[in-house]
Amino acid sequence: MNKRSAHAKQNSRPRLLEWRFILVATVVVGVFSALVVRAAYIQVIEPDSLIQQGDNRTKRVRVTRAHRGIISDRNGEELAVSIPVRAIYADPKVIHANGGFSDQRRWQALADVLGQELPHITSRLGDPKKRFVYIQRQVSSAMADYVEELDLPGIYLRDESRRYYPAGETIAQLIGFTDVDDKGIEGIERLYDKWLTGTPGTRQIRRDAKGRQVEILEQTQGHAGKDLQLTIDQRIQALAYRELKLAVGTYKAASGSAVVIDVHSGDVLAMVNSPSFNPNNRSNVSAHRIRNRAITDTFEPGSTAKPLAVLAALEFGTVELEDTLDTSPGWMRIGGSMVQDGKNHGKLDLTGVIRKSSNMGTSKLALSVPKNHFIDNYYQFGLVGDTGTSLIGESGGIFHERRRWSDFELATLSFGYGLSVTTLQLARMYSTIANDGYKLPLKVIKSNATAEPEGESVISPEYARAMVHMLETVVMDGGTAPKAQIHGYRVAGKTGTSRKAVAGGYGEEYVNIFAGLAPVSNPELVVVVLINEPGGDLYYAGDTAAPTFSRIMSGALQMLNIPPDDKAVSSLAAVSGGAQHDS
Repeated sequence: MNKRSAHAKQNSRPRLLEWRFILVATVVVGVFSALVVRAAYIQVIEPDSLIQQGDNRTKRVRVTRAHRGIISDRNGEELAVSIPVRAIYADPKVIHANGGFSDQRRWQALADVLGQELPHITSRLGDPKKRFVYIQRQVSSAMADYVEELDLPGIYLRDESRRYYPAGETIAQLIGFTDVDDKGIEGIERLYDKWLTGTPGTRQIRRDAKGRQVEILEQTQGHAGKDLQLTIDQRIQALAYRELKLAVGTYKAASGSAVVIDVHSGDVLAMVNSPSFNPNNRSNVSAHRIRNRAITDTFEPGSTAKPLAVLAALEFGTVELEDTLDTSPGWMRIGGSMVQDGKNHGKLDLTGVIRKSSNMGTSKLALSVPKNHFIDNYYQFGLVGDTGTSLIGESGGIFHERRRWSDFELATLSFGYGLSVTTLQLARMYSTIANDGYKLPLKVIKSNATAEPEGESVISPEYARAMVHMLETVVMDGGTAPKAQIHGYRVAGKTGTSRKAVAGGYGEEYVNIFAGLAPVSNPELVVVVLINEPGGDLYYAGDTAAPTFSRIMSGALQMLNIPPDDKAVSSLAAVSGGAQHDS
């Protein structure tokens, strides 16, 4: 037996650092080194990413809505206010995490109260990745409370405001309206949107895992929208709208418009159109109802423009107030075309030219002055250009300036053909005549300034007053508009019955206009009424627009407590007062 193998195998001495210990130590050191490096990277080199992620989970911004400013009339009556409503919205992710649409009964109740089809709602909420979907906005408090009682997971409510118009259709085109986000999109609401819109307040908060507010990080104070006061007198506005709507229906007209102007300030007291619409419910409202016809639609003014020819001749000096014109034989040819009156009026003084509405008379007066002087009158009296209101959509009229004017074109211009104006432009012209020839810019926004409004004198006061007295004869018996008379007041005005232009000439449709002022002794108000395309047996302005003017002017004078100036009424009052005194 081998000697070496006879001895037992000896155990080797263990090494101090086994390879397994080295491996573990290396791994531990590596892990800690990686953690240190990662921590250093996160804390020192690029900490923003994790901070952002943390803020996304805990930070929220709460917005405090600022109510839109109130629009009111000159007496403080509210015309547009904001009322609290609520919006219903959904979080599809929460809905699908809580069983989706398994509770059909409650979901059907939601669809029923909102007036929607359930498949329509479920299709909009079918994507579980979405986090926000509006279901319906601007719902009433009662409807919102019912939805809240349904307690559907993922269905929430938020506060909103909605515009409400107490005056309804009477002033709809002028005020306009807002969209679902409370942004003005028509009328005054659009024109002064920035003024009326408030600045919302914001509050940045931090919340815990349960959604509870634990800290206010930053807060910004909001500001409510500024209020706006109009020159409109809602009492007169409602009266004018009622009478215009009645006239449009009675005379089977396509449409109509009317304006009431304060002579001495240029304030628009009423601006109405028919047909109108309800701004609180605009479903199925056609575009032609929304249009503010008093400032957008133009028409040839016809005989209502005749005072300008008389005033141009007086101002230039080709005639005097006492002069007469020979209109015989009632017609004449100018450059191969004919100008004529309805009948031969013979010799007429200037008052007779206006009272009989003589085309012959105004044509001769227009041709008696230099062309530029005559045409400038249309600019000076505001029949061309803006009126000063700056309303959205306002037309400046249609006036084709020519290098050369034929005598016939000047003649037709003298009796209101060859240009187109708006109802408001015509009202400004008559306001200038009523205000002793002093032209003021018209305005619909009430100013707090006490200074006199800036204007310009376009005709001498003597001739302006003389024209008022000429226009007074139009409404007297024997004039063209006796139906414009008002019991107790002296009234002046002018009718205009013009055919509507069509391709190649003039059609069979008419525009009826009456523009007038009162009281004659001290003019305070101007009213212009337009009846577009009357469809009944009455199609002259003296039968349609004139009586409508009478009712609007009469009511407005009484509402403003303007005293009567008719001599007969004054005498009766004096006798009555004397009898009471003697008793």
